[in-house]
Amino acid sequence: MSLHPRRGWRFQWATIAWLTVVWVLLWGHVTWGNVVNGVLLGILVTAGLRMTPVDFHGRVHPWWLLVLLGRFALDLVRASFEVSVVALRPRYTPRGAVICVQLRSHSDLYLTMTAELVSLVPGSIIVEAHRLTGRLYVHVLDVETSGGIEKARQNVLDQEARVLRALGSDDELTEAGLHRSRHVPEVAR
Repeated sequence: MSLHPRRGWRFQWATIAWLTVVWVLLWGHVTWGNVVNGVLLGILVTAGLRMTPVDFHGRVHPWWLLVLLGRFALDLVRASFEVSVVALRPRYTPRGAVICVQLRSHSDLYLTMTAELVSLVPGSIIVEAHRLTGRLYVHVLDVETSGGIEKARQNVLDQEARVLRALGSDDELTEAGLHRSRHVPEVAR
């Protein structure tokens, strides 16, 4: 069992423990057999499936992380309501679109996090993500309720900015053309 030199045993055991918890939750019963099988499966997965290490040069900024999570929760509620209105409107055909959004950051981690957060909000889903170019192709359910194509594109860029402010380093923010102001951000923007 070989480990990647940049990934220590501490990270491996945390991953194995997490995979064990997931395994036990999937079975729905806490038994010795499920726990042992979860640990063995966790060891097999971490040792057998080599993952590319993710470079993370930032740090968690608690205030901006709260802003990110708060805005995400707000977006979930608002978008759920908008999608239900579109679905329940009689004889209304939503005008969907696939838009291309050029992200500002070149990090795989931030691209993935932005894509996941955008996809989790009802009414939008990532169709394709280009890792090398930093582009996301997003399907928007209804351009009209989204405020138009440019507004939908700006929503994705705003999500990326919140991710970068919550987790990025000052150098990563500068490279993306952003800054982490000391003023209270507009969560409901």
